[in-house]
Amino acid sequence: MALAGVLVLVLAVAGLAVLRPGPVAGWLGGEGTPSGVAAAPPEPDPPAVLAGPDANAPLPTGAGIRAALDPLVRAAALGDRVNVSVADVTTGKALYGSGPDTPTVPASVTKLATGVAVLSARGPAHRIPTRAVAGANPGEVVLVGGGDPTLAVDRKNAFYPGAARLDDLAAQVRAALGGTAPTKVVVDSSLFSGPVFEPGWDPDIPTGGFGAAITALMTDGARKDPARARRTAEETNHAADRVPEPDLTAGRQFARLLGLSGSAAQVTRGKAPAAGAAGALGAELGKVESLPVIRLVDIMISDSDNVIAEAMARQVALAKDKPGSFAGGAAATDEVLGGLGLPVGEISLADGSGLSRTNRISPSLLTDLITLAGNGSHPELAAIFGGLPVGGWSGTLDERYRTAATRTGAGVVRAKTGTLSEVNAIAGTVTTADGRLLTFAVLTDRTQGSLDETRQALDRITSALAGCGCR
Repeated sequence: MALAGVLVLVLAVAGLAVLRPGPVAGWLGGEGTPSGVAAAPPEPDPPAVLAGPDANAPLPTGAGIRAALDPLVRAAALGDRVNVSVADVTTGKALYGSGPDTPTVPASVTKLATGVAVLSARGPAHRIPTRAVAGANPGEVVLVGGGDPTLAVDRKNAFYPGAARLDDLAAQVRAALGGTAPTKVVVDSSLFSGPVFEPGWDPDIPTGGFGAAITALMTDGARKDPARARRTAEETNHAADRVPEPDLTAGRQFARLLGLSGSAAQVTRGKAPAAGAAGALGAELGKVESLPVIRLVDIMISDSDNVIAEAMARQVALAKDKPGSFAGGAAATDEVLGGLGLPVGEISLADGSGLSRTNRISPSLLTDLITLAGNGSHPELAAIFGGLPVGGWSGTLDERYRTAATRTGAGVVRAKTGTLSEVNAIAGTVTTADGRLLTFAVLTDRTQGSLDETRQALDRITSALAGCGCR
């Protein structure tokens, strides 16, 4: 009930203003105060960064936006395939388009579709369980992955603050076993199926630090050294070495927490027995749960976390009774978006993160999706705005919107970016000089210039929207 109340507050706030990070992260899954330790003073309410939308602000005209954007859309740095959509969030009216309905490679902008799909299919309060059950022999423990990519080994080394932890689960198991000593750990990661790497990923994705083998059981997003990855996240842009078999690695970590060593710490894959009565084969020995989906989506978007994105796509698949695979996630996302009234003929996905070059999304589907999340008709979807970077201030837009030609976008552009070689995209919201909230999507997948030049060309487009009334 407390979480439900928080969700109502957060979603209400999302409709009124964009807030600096503050106590929201703690409200939705942060660590509590240890017993015997004095509680810290409560954090102040977070101050507003962007003003809320004004439904009475003047609506730009199509001619006004065309005059502002047409010269910028033709910039050489954007290449010869630039597709754009601009719409009004309050009314949903399309205001500008250049190839708006053309499916284009979206890169990480795909995460907006994944976020909306999982918030709709699972709901903002859903938590992902990781369970331990009794195995076939005395002392045998089966660790069952539920698809939580943020699961940590312990509090000290956790990459994701507030994540569920294996040391908590191990303590529950020891208590449940009573006088029986743990003897063996088996891992069950069968909830996810199919290939662990999407065939459309570039060859360097599995080893480049931004992707990982996608398994239903893993710790710290499969990072090899999560404590170091946390310390170096900003300088590496969240890249980190990943373990090749995340489920077995998690099982070995769990075995050590149970006190197993030597040959007893060797872990195998298997299937959990059917649920049984207390003390019987398949009986649950313990369970921990992830942060709520609203927080996972927030992290996925703000950090452009590809591993979380793939896990969220599989949650959509499972919610729709489809296989927990790349194909199942893509089909289920398509089904959910179609159920929301979005034009699914303009989206074709192979993964949930945007790493696949075979993904296609039209700019107009993205602006329709953002409008749906922002117009109040589906308040549960408003959570996608919490993690959107702010121009010149946070996330992937932190160092952008700082030139004379783009400064008007600083603080008023809030967007998800996407980057692959020759692919650059941006989609989100912008408040005009008159206070009107617009949504935009600019997708390019044939760029030839430098990355900095392409990004500045994209930023000039969104800054033009911020700086004019376009009437």
